[in-house]
Amino acid sequence: MFSFFKKKTPPPSPGQDRAQEPAAAPVPAPDRSSAPPPAQEPIAQEPAAPEVAPSEVVAPAAPVAPVQASAPVQPVPVPAPAPAPAPAPQAAAPAKSSWLARLKTGLSRTGQSLTTLFVGVKVDEDLFEELETALIMADTGVDAAQSLLKGLRERVRQERIEDGDRVRQVLRELLAEHLRPLERRFDLDRPAPIVTMIAGVNGAGKTTSIGKLARTFQQQDRRVLLAAGDTFRAAAREQLVEWGRRNDVTVIAQEGGDPAAVAFDAVKSGQARGMGVVMVDTAGRLPTQLHLMEEVKKIKRVIAKADASAPHEVLLVIDGNTGQNALAQIKAFDQALGLTGLIVTKLDGTAKGGILAAVAAGAQGVRPVPVYWIGVGEGIDDLQPFVADEFAGALLGN
Repeated sequence: MFSFFKKKTPPPSPGQDRAQEPAAAPVPAPDRSSAPPPAQEPIAQEPAAPEVAPSEVVAPAAPVAPVQASAPVQPVPVPAPAPAPAPAPQAAAPAKSSWLARLKTGLSRTGQSLTTLFVGVKVDEDLFEELETALIMADTGVDAAQSLLKGLRERVRQERIEDGDRVRQVLRELLAEHLRPLERRFDLDRPAPIVTMIAGVNGAGKTTSIGKLARTFQQQDRRVLLAAGDTFRAAAREQLVEWGRRNDVTVIAQEGGDPAAVAFDAVKSGQARGMGVVMVDTAGRLPTQLHLMEEVKKIKRVIAKADASAPHEVLLVIDGNTGQNALAQIKAFDQALGLTGLIVTKLDGTAKGGILAAVAAGAQGVRPVPVYWIGVGEGIDDLQPFVADEFAGALLGN
């Protein structure tokens, strides 16, 4: 009997274990509450509020936290020296000259083929013929080359120029004048949000350019929101989200979602959050892919439903190495979307640069669409506004 009652005494110790179990249970409980899946479930129940659903989906707490923990190693050192008041004005000049040097290096292929023609040369018709050939080989096209040489002949005759270097200087002035109609600044001083739709073929640097522009707009005290509407290319969404993390910018995205719906949600969210600029990345496509071109038209129509005045800008990103093929891209996208500006990338390699002269001349029926920015590298600050005089100087020397 006593042994039986003694055996009954152990139950209190399991009771104590049970009392200790809740102490261990809370450890996984907060982890489950902070995990991404539960955070996304309530959002999926609110599709009617576009400004809420996508933002929650794109910026979950779990993925952002580790990036912000490791990110300070890269972005923090960069802004730290910038705030210094004294060296700031001195740092701006070297940065600009450094960028111009990279632009000149990137266009050196064309620059060397042109500038060498003026060394110890006799100013005659043979020089003009060689210049015409060099300009056409630099992708300026026949129309632009003939227009430039016509003006050059007149100036040489009027000023009675006999020095080859002076001929080079005159050609540089004429080229800058020829390109100046393409020079236009992106206007940020207008009602916000400025909805900007960005298109381009795969590999042109579209998503990278969006990331660089986000930094540019932030430096001008504008709040930026990105929309990952490129749902066709693998890892395109992840690439844009990574750019958003680098710049501390929210990205609206839906895995496998309708790109038009993503664009609509981004515009509505930008309005609700008081954003300055909303940039919508669209899927890369070739002008010959008619079904995809129809979809990009749909994205533009849906954006207009979210904001009757949008999109306020429709930009096309073109690779500076594509040569005359860029004209076909500009023409096709302009007919489909009504382009407001161009971004010319990859002028840091084998790009010839003369394609902008062809655009300015309206070659192959292309409308002279303004060039907002040109890129000379992969760095965050390697996308700079297009300035006709600087571009002509990089090609033909100052």
